[in-house]
Amino acid sequence: MKRFFNKRETIVAEGLQGLLRSSFGMNLCRLEGVEDIHVILRKDWDKQHVAVLSGGGSGHEPAHAGFVGKGMLTGAICGQLFASPGVDAILAAIRAVTGKAGCLLIVKNYTGDRLNFGIAAEQAKALGLNVEVVIVGDDIALGRTDKARGIAGTVLVHKIAGAAAEAGKSLGEVATLARQVAGSLSSIGLALSDCNVFTPGQKPRLSDDEAELGLGIHAKRGRTRSNGRS
Repeated sequence: MKRFFNKRETIVAEGLQGLLRSSFGMNLCRLEGVEDIHVILRKDWDKQHVAVLSGGGSGHEPAHAGFVGKGMLTGAICGQLFASPGVDAILAAIRAVTGKAGCLLIVKNYTGDRLNFGIAAEQAKALGLNVEVVIVGDDIALGRTDKARGIAGTVLVHKIAGAAAEAGKSLGEVATLARQVAGSLSSIGLALSDCNVFTPGQKPRLSDDEAELGLGIHAKRGRTRSNGRS
C-alpha cells in the first residue's frame, strides 16, 4: 500500500493538526495540556447535556476524531497507532466535557480499550463525576460471544447516543438506548488484505488470492482463511 507521512512517531499529532485546519475541523478543537495526549472536542459543547466520548487506537481514520460533532460524539480520545489511549488521556477528556448531566463512554470490545476506559471511568466516579460505560462487540465472525470485537457498527451507537444526548435525554436514558443499539448490532469482518501498521519491512500475512473472516482491525488473527477454492 502506498502512503506518505513524515515519521511514524508524529503521524497521529500531525494527522489531527491537519483535521483541525480543514473545513471539517472549524468546529473542533484539541484539548490543551500534555503534549502526548490527543483529544479532539467540540468547540460549541454545552455541559448541560450528556457528554458522549469514544476513542481508541489511531490508524482507522475517520474513526474516531472524524465522528466528533453535533448529534454525534462530544469528543474523541486518540491513542497512538493501533494502541488504546492511556488512562490519563481518557480521564482528562472526561473531566473536560462532563457537567451535572454526566458522561457516556462508548468502548469497543478490545482488552486494552476496556481496561483503560474502565479504569478512567472509575477514577472519574471517585472525583464525583457521573459516568456510564457501554461496550460494543458487533463482529459476529467469531461467534456471538463476549469475544466479539467492536467494528463498523460502533458508529451507529455513536450516532444514536449522540442524537439522544443532543435532544436532552438523561444519562440513564442515553446509556440504556446505547446498550439496546449495541445489543442489536451484527457485523461480519472480512479482510482482503492485511492491516497496514506503518512499519518498514512489514510482511503480509495474506497472499493476493486470500481473504480472512474475522480478521481483527489490528491484524489479529481471524477465524478462517480462504482463497475461494476451498
